[in-house]
Amino acid sequence: MDSIDKLLAELETEYKEVQPQQQQSKSATAKSFIPSSPKSASFIDNLLADVKADFAQQDAAIELKRQQELEQERIRQEQLKAKQLEALQVEAKKWLAKVDPLSSEGLWFERFAESYSSKLEAAIEYLRKNE
Repeated sequence: MDSIDKLLAELETEYKEVQPQQQQSKSATAKSFIPSSPKSASFIDNLLADVKADFAQQDAAIELKRQQELEQERIRQEQLKAKQLEALQVEAKKWLAKVDPLSSEGLWFERFAESYSSKLEAAIEYLRKNE
């Protein structure tokens, strides 16, 4: 956006430099009608404002698109995590079904699972750490 502002400032400076030269050349031949420099200045100002607004609108559209892409990526990541959790739950249920509660691993797991709300949650965490 800074480059646009610089460009607009350069155009305005050039316009102000050229305008007195044009008025001097016109004054000799066009004394019979009113000079149109105030209208030209406002036209240029309006044109510059329109260009600036167009660039601002384009920047806003690009930012909106970027935000939408980020949101889609976030949703995709959440869906991926959900699928991974589902797969881990299936694996944890299988592991719970075949672990012998009286084996050393089974006894250890019983103590480990005490700090979790369910044995399934504990098994998921155990399998996650041992992947």
